Amino acid sequence: MRVEYTFGLDKVDIPYFSVEAMEGPEKMFRLVTLVMNVLHVRPRVDVIFHSPNKDDLPKKIAAFESIVKSAPNTPALDFREGSSGSLASSYYRWVSIHAKSATGPTV
Repeated sequence: MRVEYTFGLDKVDIPYFSVEAMEGPEKMFRLVTLVMNVLHVRPRVDVIFHSPNKDDLPKKIAAFESIVKSAPNTPALDFREGSSGSLASSYYRWVSIHAKSATGPTV
């Protein structure tokens, strides 16, 4: 399913994104670039990783963090693991990324 919408980041206190942990590397790189662009104007982004395979979550989260930290001119970041759980046959884990030098308001 694809949903397209338009609104300004100044209207969103905390941007949220989702990624299925079983997705291929191209989705992970797209998510990282989106998150990095948002972190330059907002101080925090929350991402929910989900997968039918619970063991995929930590691997994808670690890969995501590694790719984010490898970006040139990356602001000082703090990764905070959030809630995790399951819904039917899918597992999920939230991760909050806090940029310590974003230009937007602090959340």
